[in-house]
Amino acid sequence: MKKRLNLLGLLLFLLSSQLLAQKHTISGYVEDASSGERMVGVNVVARELSLGTTTNTFGFYSITLPKSTFALEMSFIGYKKSSKLINLTESIHLNIALESSALELNEITLVGEESIVQRTQSSVIDVPVQQIKSLPALLGEVDVLKAIQLLPGVQSGSEGTSGFYVRGGGPDQNLILLDGVPVYNASHLFGFFSVFNADAIKNVRLTKGGFPARFGGRLSSVLEIDMKEGNMKEITGEASIGIVASKLTLQGPLIKNKSSFIVSARRTYIDLLAKPFISASSDGGSGGYYFYDINAKINYLISDNDRLYLSLYTGDDRFYSSYSDNSNSDDNFDFGLGWGNLTSSLRWNHLFNDRLFSNTTLTFSKYKFNIEASEEYSFDTYKNEFNFDYYSGIQDWGFKTDFDYIPNPDHYIKFGISNTYHTFMPGQLDLFSSEQELNEFVDTSYVFSDRMYSHDAFVYLEDDIKVNEKLKINAGIHAALFSIKNSTYNSIQPRLSIRYLLNANWSVKMSYAEMQQNIHLLTNSNAGLPTDIWVPSTDKVKPQSSKQIAGAIARVFKEGAYEVSFEAYYKTMNHLISYQEGSSFMSFNDWQETIETGGQGEAYGMELFLQKKKGKTSGWIGYTLSWANRRFDNINFGEWYPFKYDRRHDISLVLTHEFSNVFDMGLTWVYGSGNAITFPLASYRPNQELGSSNDIEYYGKRNSTRMAAYHRLDLGMNFHKQKKNGTRTISIGLYNAYSRKNPFFVYLAENSNTGERSAKQISLFPIIPSITYNFKF
Repeated sequence: MKKRLNLLGLLLFLLSSQLLAQKHTISGYVEDASSGERMVGVNVVARELSLGTTTNTFGFYSITLPKSTFALEMSFIGYKKSSKLINLTESIHLNIALESSALELNEITLVGEESIVQRTQSSVIDVPVQQIKSLPALLGEVDVLKAIQLLPGVQSGSEGTSGFYVRGGGPDQNLILLDGVPVYNASHLFGFFSVFNADAIKNVRLTKGGFPARFGGRLSSVLEIDMKEGNMKEITGEASIGIVASKLTLQGPLIKNKSSFIVSARRTYIDLLAKPFISASSDGGSGGYYFYDINAKINYLISDNDRLYLSLYTGDDRFYSSYSDNSNSDDNFDFGLGWGNLTSSLRWNHLFNDRLFSNTTLTFSKYKFNIEASEEYSFDTYKNEFNFDYYSGIQDWGFKTDFDYIPNPDHYIKFGISNTYHTFMPGQLDLFSSEQELNEFVDTSYVFSDRMYSHDAFVYLEDDIKVNEKLKINAGIHAALFSIKNSTYNSIQPRLSIRYLLNANWSVKMSYAEMQQNIHLLTNSNAGLPTDIWVPSTDKVKPQSSKQIAGAIARVFKEGAYEVSFEAYYKTMNHLISYQEGSSFMSFNDWQETIETGGQGEAYGMELFLQKKKGKTSGWIGYTLSWANRRFDNINFGEWYPFKYDRRHDISLVLTHEFSNVFDMGLTWVYGSGNAITFPLASYRPNQELGSSNDIEYYGKRNSTRMAAYHRLDLGMNFHKQKKNGTRTISIGLYNAYSRKNPFFVYLAENSNTGERSAKQISLFPIIPSITYNFKF
């Protein structure tokens, strides 16, 4: 009997070995035939075998199949389907170039070819850049972050700003990655525009829950923005002239089919347009504001197995003013405010074999802002000088290696390691003052906090597992370590997403994720203002943490032309921080002495998303019902209160329609419940015999008052014309088309006749027309 069992075991081993030997792997890259750009999210399917995969961020795919003959199909909306007859007798390397389809170019999709029903993860949305460019824009400036604000679960800050808040989180809880590099301040023009130039961008993806193990460091969302790689085939360009800014983009081969580049630059000319008016209306004064940004990227194909990418972003905002009065004395005053980002990355793709792919990245990121003011005053023998210089910022050096391992179609394994070296500069103020006549001289430097250095490291492992035809699971673990001075924080963060197919058109999903965030943003105001400062966790300030659970149901209609999803979530947050009442970034104390720690947060709600993906008309309707609350021991008497951007109802309608090859139109309509504010509920005039004549104001609970609801309609029209050397597009837009007076802030005003006080609302933008001229060549 024992011999029989041994013989059976040997036979089973030989049979399994034979079966494994009969499986082979097809792997390679998919690229755009006209430009040579690698394509993300392309479906690679063996229809006869009902097996498939998709290309990763760098266009790589790998699929292991049994020995047989079949048609391997590759498809992506806007491109002609490619089908190759394969007689699989050995592992092969197969690169495919997909050609654009004029018939399908205008059929815009939000999630590539993998439908919302099939995807394991929930809470993930891809927004194509072409969709973003077709939407109406404030002053004609296409803005990635404003498009993100139109998605369910994402809320805007105040009127016109590009800051966004995801599922009850703050602006610091969004990890914004440009080619894998963190961007710490994503705003131009005090938050009204983002730093992302849509002409230089290839992909935009937002993850707001169900985070896979490869993500870490933030609690609320991950926004991935990938730059274009550059055209490998020919020199092409794009230029636009708008009301406030102009842009120029050039791309092409350095070595045809071997290396390419892209450079995109943008600059406003508000300062140049306003200069004549400022000079005419002021006596001895001048000033202005401008911003610029530059995106650049080079990629080099070393071999079929190796490729290098070098990318760079730099951008600055500058506000300046000066005044001179030389009538009776010499009085010269100068003021400047500046902030900006510098990011760069060097990435190396390497294919070890047909199933193992790696991407190694070296990164650098720097954000800084400074305020400068100086005055020189002299009269007769008296001379006074005063200089003020405030500086703050954060700088990172990083290293990361990610691996994709695809042993068979039922497993897609990702693992990697990362370390970031942070340098925090929370605040330094240099003051200089001198009086010559009195022989007085003062030179003072205040350092609110010394520079702080830390290591922020993690390792992760995740596997996207196909259990059977109906059940898929993405399970992973994220292990993080943060060290600063004598403090070290460790965390183990489990991640789980499950998808179950009810049938070909319906699926249900659930996810659970624990996250830890080791850095914090101290802010007095809306996201985007440069007075926000980044600070680390210390022995006194613990890392933020969150736990989020979400469930979803998804449905596709008419062969994927329509998708609808309903999602509910609940999130808790711990160890949040906030400024103490009356404190600000300009306090003369160490920042750790000006904050409240140990804050708690909770957010929960439901999101409905209906999107039309194909055809001449595309777009979506999103609705969010949500609650977001905070609690600190020393704020609001230790009771829960609504977060500033707690918004009960949020609705967005986005539509684009192509009437013909020469004319298309887009519109967006948004509605949101009013922001929560702390506002006086009553005022009392004390007995003047007590020696006080000031009114005493009663505010009630924190954020217990709501501003008026916000709603706005934007319209945009694009007129295209084919010229001899390219395509000309004229875009005409209307921001706030019915001129709704939306609240920007509210204040108390007193009637000079009656002495009565009443609330007054300040509105920022009425109806604003725009026109932009764009030319592609």
